Amino acid sequence: MCGIIGVVQRRGEVASFLHQALKRLEYRGYDSVGVTTISNGQLHMKKDKGRIEEVHKKLNLDEIPGCIGIGHTRWATHGIPSMYNAHPHFDCKNEIAVVHNGVIDNFLELRKELKSKGHEFSSDTDTEVIPHMIEDYVSEGLTLDNAVTEVTRRIEGTYAIVAMTSRDDGKIVCTRDGNPLVIGRREGATYVSSDIPAFLPMTNDMILLLDGEVATLTAGGAEIRKLSDGSEVERETIKVSWTADQAQKGGFPHFMLKEIHEQPEAVRNTLRIRPEVIQEAAKFIHEARNVYFLAMGTSGHAAMAGRHMFASLAGVLPIFELASDFPDTVYNSLSKDDLVIAITQSGETTDTIMAVKHAKSFGVKVVAITNVIGSSITRMADHSIFTQAGPEIGVAATKTFMVQLTALAQLALALGELTGFVDNEMLEKKRQSLEKLPEIVSEVISRNEEKARRLAGLLYDKPSLLFLGRGVSQATAEEGALKLKEISYNHAEAYSAGQSKHGPIALVHDEYPVIFVVPRDETRWRIVGNIMEMKARGASIISVIAKDDEELKGFSNHWFTIPEGIEPEFSTIPYVIPLQLFSYYMARRKGFDPDKPRNLAKSVTVL
Repeated sequence: MCGIIGVVQRRGEVASFLHQALKRLEYRGYDSVGVTTISNGQLHMKKDKGRIEEVHKKLNLDEIPGCIGIGHTRWATHGIPSMYNAHPHFDCKNEIAVVHNGVIDNFLELRKELKSKGHEFSSDTDTEVIPHMIEDYVSEGLTLDNAVTEVTRRIEGTYAIVAMTSRDDGKIVCTRDGNPLVIGRREGATYVSSDIPAFLPMTNDMILLLDGEVATLTAGGAEIRKLSDGSEVERETIKVSWTADQAQKGGFPHFMLKEIHEQPEAVRNTLRIRPEVIQEAAKFIHEARNVYFLAMGTSGHAAMAGRHMFASLAGVLPIFELASDFPDTVYNSLSKDDLVIAITQSGETTDTIMAVKHAKSFGVKVVAITNVIGSSITRMADHSIFTQAGPEIGVAATKTFMVQLTALAQLALALGELTGFVDNEMLEKKRQSLEKLPEIVSEVISRNEEKARRLAGLLYDKPSLLFLGRGVSQATAEEGALKLKEISYNHAEAYSAGQSKHGPIALVHDEYPVIFVVPRDETRWRIVGNIMEMKARGASIISVIAKDDEELKGFSNHWFTIPEGIEPEFSTIPYVIPLQLFSYYMARRKGFDPDKPRNLAKSVTVL
């Protein structure tokens, strides 16, 4: 969850860079912030509770000296948001500084041991055991990198750790297991961060740090070694194709709105995935006994829609399981003939990674669908499909949801060719429809944005909303309700419309808002009946419908319209967009920052 940045350079002050890099990482955590630099053999620190600019206004994060430093923006797991729980954390002598993302499972045991040795703690965090343990090892004569290596042998859990010491002002040491770290390089400076946008204005040359490795960073470069045996690792530099501008707001008031508007291009780029990459994944699926979708949150809704695509176009019905519950659901029923399709935006979602590890212990093959090259999930997978969303900074996933759906649609078509479930003429018709989606998505945004803003002005004070859809549109409804909850803190529930008579209808009273997702597919005639049931009880009907669906306009109080001619299997892609926009404008109308929803972070890297 938390955001980490570190830099060591030959000359020049680093504080201002650390401050700006943390702003680019604030989507990873924003309940506290801290930076530490080394100058003249001393650590200099500023940290406090609050969002970055609040703390900067109070402390001026730019005014600490030194050409080496680390910083952190926190999403609390252990200890309330506070100054003393903010990172970096230090040893007893204030000579060692550490930032950490993850959870140390055995920190209580380690803390007790360290206290018995006379160490004094100043926070409630699990992280603080790390600098105190490093202190012990350094006092025994170990170098910082060797001390960090020894610490990894004692701690249990997940971590990305970055450490430095005032005793050696020329290096930073970092290691990871289960949480992301990437290294950036340019002449005279080396960077480490939780995510690429942190250092993109400085360099687009990236080196991946993998689980079970420790890196020593100097201004001249990075030396990576395996924790297991100390052997040196040679790793190729990757040229990141994103520009720094792509990771900025580009004139939009929020990243979320910018990223909604980037969806046509994201879909277009994902449609350019090399056919052989899709075909290879389709072969894995075709040869499998059972196929499981594993995902969480928004990615789970993509999986729900993907099931419909696979069933309709290829005659294959995957089993969708929440990754968090997968080991407790399948027990020991897996075999090497099964296949898991793991869907995760970041490739670092801990629930999904742990579920994949469980599957692989049975010999199950894994296909990953992710937006991040080199992420943890790709190193576990037998085959990976990289979606082409580019950077997504807003916590609430929008364009990454779109590209997941687009990749699943391509995969369903390729699988359909292998199974022969529908004839080639029909598959070609579906493929041509898919190719038109970038233009359709663009039209949906321009057609519905102002409607979404006006509707938010009418409904912002409603305490609860109901979202209903049938078939593949249940996934659309689920995603719409999730977005509303995530960023406007409005209670919202989503159901299959067929379920509405089995409980949810009891909520309905005069002017209760019910949002229906109704594309022109085989479920439309049944959902009309659900609309009439809600109207009879006084509900205010908001519908997302085809542009020329005059009948449903007549039944609705408000409506969003979608161009005609979309194949039913792919309807979630355009039909979810008005719900994304509505959620965004609801958050704005209620005075909330849609990019930084409370209690949430972009990548869930703790269980």
